[in-house]
Amino acid sequence: MSGSNVWTRNREKMKMFSELFAECSLEAAAYGRCVAATTTGSQELKKDACSKEFVVLKTCFINAAKKKCK
Repeated sequence: MSGSNVWTRNREKMKMFSELFAECSLEAAAYGRCVAATTTGSQELKKDACSKEFVVLKTCFINAAKKKCK
């Protein structure tokens, strides 16, 4: 097992992440706004508080990744 192969694959995935993030910037912003609004003051983020926005963001990432991998 080659250790350098692992690092190369991870580096490629991280590089692709920034491209995917750029394609999903509106969805990421909506999720960020939800998290920020939910955690105003000293409130903690509760599980599933922004699940709708997260699912939309996740779907965008998956679709963008499918397009990139073709």
